[in-house]
Amino acid sequence: MQEWILRETATSDIGDERLDQRFRIVLNAMSETPSFKFPAACKGRAETAAAYRFVENKKVGKDQVLLPHRAATLERIRAQKVVLIPQDTTELDVTRPHEIMTGAGPLNDESRVGFHDHVLLAMTPEGITLGVVAADVWARDFDGFDKDADQKRAERRAKSIEEKESHRWLDGYREASRVAQEAPETLIVCLSDSEGDIYECLLEGQKETDTRKAEWIIRACQDRGLIVDKDAAAGCPTRLRAQAASGPILGNLTVDVREREPKSKDDRKRKQARKARTADLTVQAVRVRLRGPDRPGRKLDNIEVNCVLVTEPNPPEGAEPVEWLLLTSLPIGTLDQIFIIINYYCCRWGIEIYFRILKSGCKVEESQLETAERFLPYLALCMIVAWRVYYVMMLGRECPDLPCDVAFDEDEWKAVYTVVKNQPPPKKPPSLKTMVGLVGSLGGHLGRKGDGEPGPKSLWVGMQRMTDLVRGWRAFAHHGAGETEAASAIESEVGQPPG
Repeated sequence: MQEWILRETATSDIGDERLDQRFRIVLNAMSETPSFKFPAACKGRAETAAAYRFVENKKVGKDQVLLPHRAATLERIRAQKVVLIPQDTTELDVTRPHEIMTGAGPLNDESRVGFHDHVLLAMTPEGITLGVVAADVWARDFDGFDKDADQKRAERRAKSIEEKESHRWLDGYREASRVAQEAPETLIVCLSDSEGDIYECLLEGQKETDTRKAEWIIRACQDRGLIVDKDAAAGCPTRLRAQAASGPILGNLTVDVREREPKSKDDRKRKQARKARTADLTVQAVRVRLRGPDRPGRKLDNIEVNCVLVTEPNPPEGAEPVEWLLLTSLPIGTLDQIFIIINYYCCRWGIEIYFRILKSGCKVEESQLETAERFLPYLALCMIVAWRVYYVMMLGRECPDLPCDVAFDEDEWKAVYTVVKNQPPPKKPPSLKTMVGLVGSLGGHLGRKGDGEPGPKSLWVGMQRMTDLVRGWRAFAHHGAGETEAASAIESEVGQPPG
């Protein structure tokens, strides 16, 4: 059993000590082989059958699996001065050729079925992921797909925020505020992309004297109306975008724009392809007073928010210019404060990497479980495993000089070091940077000058190969073989690292 598993599940209380122990065994097996399903990850028929019984047990649900992980995440949060909590939604497509998983619902049309997973992921401003704070998973109903767009739009406008799927953004911010109350010495900042630009969220984020709330940054999507003083000069902007762009340029910065591949035709959020490049940006900031919109039976209050506008005045020919219009509760009084807001929002991309690990590394969408009741606890297990892969990757980048035993067991680092280096392991654990590089090499990372640090794919593949090495290492050690003899035997059985 890996030591981190014991720490992560220390507060598990499913209601039966045998289930708590099975939880640890199943999570341990899945973390050792992130891309494998139960039959390949577990040891033998009995353990495989026990894993299936675990997710089928009525006492075991998504929340029971995630609660101890949340508790461990909260302890990591309390050790930080600043923690960012990006929230976002991903589709989990479990479409199968000849059957539909019971409890799954349509995605963007009836030909694709699955679930929506809205996740809050805690991370440091340096990008080290601390864990999953909350996850809201739901399936849509099949009813209503035969309605035309106008009818759907009219029905949606007539609903309150509590009746809409978009309520998840409001729930997410409230969950971030609960974390702020549970970790009072830590500055909590909730991050949302343009889909989270919902007026009720802005209203909820207004400070109150008797309640601690999370700070927030939301990328604006709506060009909202403003409250303008009667004595304001003629021609004063009355819309958010124009007001933000009317102020002086306060500073400049350069950012690396990531490559973006075109998405499928079925994806409504499809965007144009984009090549990786460096962009020179200008920065403006202003405080604005937003006009409260009308809602069924009432009008929402006017509020004041800070606004930061980041634009690319001279994009390359044919390229879509970079533009971020960020609404925030954080101060904008100095240029340093404005740059902090921009840097914090850039960290939101981390949740996209997390989703990639969850779906491509843990292959959660390839599950063959037959019902939602079984799939959801399995999903929660995969979410913890995905966090672990991401955590190890970023810890190696941001804290390279730490000894590797902060993240790896002794048998793990010794087996990997001995096989990859083809020499006995050192007496003291090597650095975390060294160990992550060795594990990455097992996953195909060549480590050439221009390759950069190992990415998530090379790490989840490398961690699976590490599991085979450790099993062989322990088997030979049990029979009294020395470290050199064990390494030679493992190499002949498992094979040399790729490359």
